[in-house]
Amino acid sequence: MSHFVRSVTSPKKFISGHNLLSDLNEYIKAFGDHAYVICDEFILERAKKEAGSSIEGAGNKATFEKFNYECTQEEINRNRELARKAGANIIVGIGGGKTLDTAKATAYYEKLPVVIFPTIASTDAPCTALAVIYNKDGSFDQYLFLPSNPDVVLADTAILASAPSRFFAAGIGDALATYFEARACYASNGDNLVLMKPSTTGLGISRLCYEALLKNAVKAKRAVDQKLYTRAVEETIEATIYLSGVGAESGGLAAAHAIHNGMTAVPSLHKAQHGEKVTFGLLAQLVLENASNEELETVIELIKDVDLPLTLADLGCTEFIESEWRQVAEAACAEGDTMGNMPFPVTPEDVYNAIVVANSLAESYK
Repeated sequence: MSHFVRSVTSPKKFISGHNLLSDLNEYIKAFGDHAYVICDEFILERAKKEAGSSIEGAGNKATFEKFNYECTQEEINRNRELARKAGANIIVGIGGGKTLDTAKATAYYEKLPVVIFPTIASTDAPCTALAVIYNKDGSFDQYLFLPSNPDVVLADTAILASAPSRFFAAGIGDALATYFEARACYASNGDNLVLMKPSTTGLGISRLCYEALLKNAVKAKRAVDQKLYTRAVEETIEATIYLSGVGAESGGLAAAHAIHNGMTAVPSLHKAQHGEKVTFGLLAQLVLENASNEELETVIELIKDVDLPLTLADLGCTEFIESEWRQVAEAACAEGDTMGNMPFPVTPEDVYNAIVVANSLAESYK
C-alpha cells in the first residue's frame, strides 16, 4: 500500500440521548424491517418489552436471542443460523463488548446491516470495524477485521449511566490515551487501525476527545456514581465511545495499548479492566516521551479525580516481580504491535524503565 494513503473510518451514524430503546424502530427502519436482536441476559426482558413493542408497533418484526456469554466462532455460527431461519434482514446487538462483537461478526458473515447498542461505556469498541473472537475457555482466538464500521451506534445515556461507575471510569481511561497515542502515531507516520496512515481528522478528533474529557469527565463520573445522567455525562459518553473509537481507528495507537497488551499476561492484573490497564500504559508512554510536567500532572490529576487506579498496586499488583515486568516490556515491543508507532526506537529495556518510573511517579501523587 502507498505510504500516503490516509484514512478516516467511522460508523455511518452515532446517536446519543435517552429512551433510545423504546424508540429503536426509528433508528433501524431505514436498514431493515425484520430485526434479529442478540441481547445480554440482564436486559433481555426489558429489550423485548421496549424495543419489541417499538418495532412491532410499526408493523415490523423482531426476533430476540440471549447471548451465550462468550464471543466464540461457535456462538457466531449459532446466531447466523438463527438469523437466517428467522428471515432477518438487519442484526442488532444490545449489551457489553462481547455481545456487540458477536452481532458485528454475525452481520458481516450474513452480509446484513448492523446496529450496535452498548449497555456499558467501558471502551470505545462499539464504533470500530473490529470483533475480538475468543476460544470456548475464554482465551484469545483472533481479531476479525471487518470491511466496514457499524451502520448505527446508539448510546443511551440513561442505560449507560446506570451501569456500575467503575466501567464508566474505565471508558474514560481508555479514551484518555487516544490523543497521546494518535499524536505519537501521526508524528511517526505509523499505521492506524485500518493499516493506513493517520489523518489530520483522526488526530483532530483525538484531540477533541481529550479536551472533552478535561471539561466533563470528573463531573460526569460524580453523576454516574449516583446512576444519574447530565449534560456532562452525555458529552463524556460521546468522547469515550465515538471520539475515542474514531480517533483511535483513524489516528492510530502507540505505546499505551502496546503496554496494555503486555500487561494482560500478569496474573495479578486479570481482574483489572481494559481501560484501567491502558491508563497505566499511558503513564508509561508519557515517561518514554519525557512529556512536560504540566502534561503529566494534568493526566495524573484526571486519573485520580475519576477514581481510576493510578499505581500498579491500585491495579491489583500486590508484589512487583522484576522478571514478570521484564516479560511485559518484551511483549509490549513485539513485532507488529503498536509500539512501532512511537516516533523514536523503543527497546524492552526502555519500556521496563518507563514502567518502573511511571509507577514511582504515580505513588508520589497518591
